[in-house]
Amino acid sequence: MTTSVLPDRATVGHARAAGLSGIVFAALLVVALVLVRKGPGLADPDAAYAAFYASGNQGLLVTVGLYLVPFAGIACLWHMIATRTLVQTLSPEAPSALPLWLQLASGVLFVAMLFGGAAAVGAVALLGRFSDAPAPGPDVARALASLGYSLVFVFGVRAAGMYMIATIGLARRARLMSGPLAALGYLAAAFLLLSTTFHPSILLVFPAWVLLVSLLLLVRPPSGVSP
Repeated sequence: MTTSVLPDRATVGHARAAGLSGIVFAALLVVALVLVRKGPGLADPDAAYAAFYASGNQGLLVTVGLYLVPFAGIACLWHMIATRTLVQTLSPEAPSALPLWLQLASGVLFVAMLFGGAAAVGAVALLGRFSDAPAPGPDVARALASLGYSLVFVFGVRAAGMYMIATIGLARRARLMSGPLAALGYLAAAFLLLSTTFHPSILLVFPAWVLLVSLLLLVRPPSGVSP
């Protein structure tokens, strides 16, 4: 009797950890993106850059958003590992090493690109908050923003798409995800892989998918190993 209950408790615990950490990740990432987005965009004129960094209030919001990004990344890693452990617990047979490593590598790569991109975009605002040195010129600020956008929109977004594809395959094998939800996830992942836009709304696709999966794990937690 004891041996049949413990695996179920462990499985539900993994599902709860994956669900809660996924919700925390989605919330923190969205708030961080909104704050970091307060900075001038790539197409804004030099005057907009100069005015933005001359007034410290907006730069403070960008700095706060920059400090939230690491916590969003930590929550993402927690969600990824909890989901990975849950899949390994539920799979009737040991999952293939290829999708497991693809999920791990793409998840870590997404977090790394997110960290690097946010650091580049928020570098000038951070300098203004913690240094008395004059702010760099608009050309330098725009170049750093361009680097940050490239890391996130060109590389990070595609790493997120690859993470979704690998995770969906693992979840389907463990019978954690229905066919329609998997199809929706594959479409969203394809959009991330093929999109060429720099519009900030594309960054909401990944946390929205993570939030959906996390709510599913909390509302309908698995009970044990699939037969």
